[in-house]
Amino acid sequence: MGMRQRKIRVRRYSDSNRPHLKFVVNYREAGKRKRSFFEKEAHAKSFVTLKNAELHRNGVEGAEFPTSLRVMAQNAVELLKPFGKTIMDAAQYYAAHLKASAKSCTAVQLVKEIVAAKKADGASLRHVSDLRIRLGNFADKFGGAPVATITSAQIDDWLRSLSVAPITRNQYRRLLILAFNFAIQRGYAPSNPATSAAKAKVVSKTPGILTVAQAARLLESATPDMQPYIAIGLFAGLRRAEIERLDWSEIDFDEALIKVAAEKSKTAQKRFVRMHPNLREWLLPVRKHRGVITQKDFNKHFIQAREAAGITKWPDNALRHSFASYHLAHFKNAAATALELGHHDSRITFAHYRELVKPKEAQRFWNIRPAITSNIVQLGAAR
Repeated sequence: MGMRQRKIRVRRYSDSNRPHLKFVVNYREAGKRKRSFFEKEAHAKSFVTLKNAELHRNGVEGAEFPTSLRVMAQNAVELLKPFGKTIMDAAQYYAAHLKASAKSCTAVQLVKEIVAAKKADGASLRHVSDLRIRLGNFADKFGGAPVATITSAQIDDWLRSLSVAPITRNQYRRLLILAFNFAIQRGYAPSNPATSAAKAKVVSKTPGILTVAQAARLLESATPDMQPYIAIGLFAGLRRAEIERLDWSEIDFDEALIKVAAEKSKTAQKRFVRMHPNLREWLLPVRKHRGVITQKDFNKHFIQAREAAGITKWPDNALRHSFASYHLAHFKNAAATALELGHHDSRITFAHYRELVKPKEAQRFWNIRPAITSNIVQLGAAR
């Protein structure tokens, strides 16, 4: 049964200390007794009419709800209306924020936990190292700040302050999104501020590749210990890190396949790469049953080979990019090229390497063979 509503009335008032006040209205607000005084009866009656209307419309509890809170609630409703949210939505969101802030950890602690978690999950050494270095820079900046209090604007400003290329800045952003998702899972943050940080605009550049003549000269100029590395990069397209981890035992000459183990791949997925005939011819003379492909003092010998080949300007990732471009031009199959490269999507391969190489040049590239089985001097004549 609801609380009985008592009608509010105007009563006469007399006080020698305040002779100008003639009427009083007694009512309740926020559970407390209130009194309002008036000089004129008409003003008192108007006030009573308003209060009784509130009492009738909202009941005793509504009438006793403080005016200040009603005004605050109405203002909040107007603020939230453009976003389609209610006062309860706002209260729940802010309560979650306060709860997360109370439980939150520092940026330094977050990085330690996510690195440890990824190691335990079996992430590659390269990925764990990337997390430790890049997120370590983030932790150095925000130090002891609770992650729940770090805003999108702060992350945005920090990313823009980095003296790095656009693609590297976006890599930082990607890892921050990963870190804050981890923080949400552990209750350290109510939302992910990194997702709202702006991406840097990356202008696509044509990947640099070696000409057929440069590729031939590089192989000719390399020592026998260096030739396997260069030949595999040019004619199998393995990444540098994949070649450095490759063992001779993973090259199957009978099946003409190179095995890239999951733990040695950037994508952490095993794949087999076809060994083309000319690659087989480069590898057979120096073939071993086991042992690493990459020799000691690699950088020194590689630079010597480049200088001897007359290649003064080395394009970034030139061996792999050359393979992809010549493979796509010669075999005209983006899906096959993507499979060899270890790409998840052939559209990426097609977009990056289409029409960089003419078919005749591609044919010459796949005919680069050791001098013992083919006339490399003939290739060099077109230099």
